[in-house]
Amino acid sequence: MKNIFTYSTAFVLGLALVATPDADAQQFSKRKQYNSVGFSLNAMNYFGDVTPVTNFTSLRFGATRVGAGVSITRRFYPRLSGRFGLMYGRISGDDSQAADPASPDAKFRYNRNMSFRNDILEASAVAIFDLIENRNNYLKRPDFVPYVFAGVAGFYHNPKGLYKDGSYVDLQPLKTEGQSEAYSKTQFAIPFGGGIRYRINRNFDASLEIGWRKTFTDYIDDVGGKYAPANSLTTDVQRYFGGGNPIAGGGLGGTFADGGGLTKSRTGEFASFDIPGTQRGDKGNKTDWYITTGVTLNYILTPRIKNPKFR
Repeated sequence: MKNIFTYSTAFVLGLALVATPDADAQQFSKRKQYNSVGFSLNAMNYFGDVTPVTNFTSLRFGATRVGAGVSITRRFYPRLSGRFGLMYGRISGDDSQAADPASPDAKFRYNRNMSFRNDILEASAVAIFDLIENRNNYLKRPDFVPYVFAGVAGFYHNPKGLYKDGSYVDLQPLKTEGQSEAYSKTQFAIPFGGGIRYRINRNFDASLEIGWRKTFTDYIDDVGGKYAPANSLTTDVQRYFGGGNPIAGGGLGGTFADGGGLTKSRTGEFASFDIPGTQRGDKGNKTDWYITTGVTLNYILTPRIKNPKFR
């Protein structure tokens, strides 16, 4: 996590240094700076515990959900702009769809049978570095401009699970892994990525962009550690999402094999599958990611140009 943060911070600083005006760029006057407002339509996905493979390169396209956002961008220098954005969207995951029951590794996630959906509200501030510079005003900007970006973001999230009665239940208050304190719904992330911007006409640009969000939580999907300690799950809904076994929850009755909950099987190779202390999420304290791929329409606010006064 520290390495990711260090590398991303260095990347942002590097962009700023590269884009720092030299003797020529110092002539880039405020008359050439301008603002634009944008609206984005995004496809959202995530990398975490409830994916085909538990690493940040894995995602399931069938879990893609829609998001939208608004932004305001300020062009400061020939290559460098700053953007503040707000985005709202949903991510989801489902072991029964993502995990291969025939895979030696994934079959255990398939048997875990976890699923979730999570609505995310994000506020971000990023630096945008154009790979093609424009020393002129907005009227003479290039038709195509590839760019990269990086910055910081804060987001609010609320993972929910589908209960047996067909309703969606907030998972964070349930402490499904027997945590002493519930994880925070407010988190930070490092957004970074790239895109290409196309000039439509005098005032409109369209861009295609992909961006990754490196978070610092393992609970976007409510799965991050081990099955709950014995007797820590006291309600039916906790036992259902936390594993459902009577040893962990108590009071369900019957044998371990018919303990209920999400788990598909507790017999054969899955005997004692979700007993207290066994692994529920991925090993190694990996954190979750989410990704946005979107199209943005930007409207350039025509700058006011003050003509010099002559006496």
